[in-house]
Amino acid sequence: MEKIGKVASENGVVIFSKSTCCLCYAVQILFRDLGVQAAVHEIDHDPDGKEIEKALMRLGCSGPVPAVYIGGKLMGSTNEVMSLHLSGSLLQLIRPYQQTNLSSHD
Repeated sequence: MEKIGKVASENGVVIFSKSTCCLCYAVQILFRDLGVQAAVHEIDHDPDGKEIEKALMRLGCSGPVPAVYIGGKLMGSTNEVMSLHLSGSLLQLIRPYQQTNLSSHD
């Protein structure tokens, strides 16, 4: 679907989400804690939400949300993002999109 590609290409990190999805919220918090201001697209608030959901499934997401794009490329859903994070690969992927003025959480 054209809308997915447009949103994904206009933002460094995009999370297609639903406002009632706890896994979506967890992924959003992960990116926030890693210093990334992800663009969150709540498909349940989008008039084209059902079509976006179907298109995300066709693109290979195991579940329609959360669907995470980094640098315009589909990374996957919660399992894929957490696997990337645990392996250390996620930090490399998001480095260009991290805020440089992070305050310390000590």
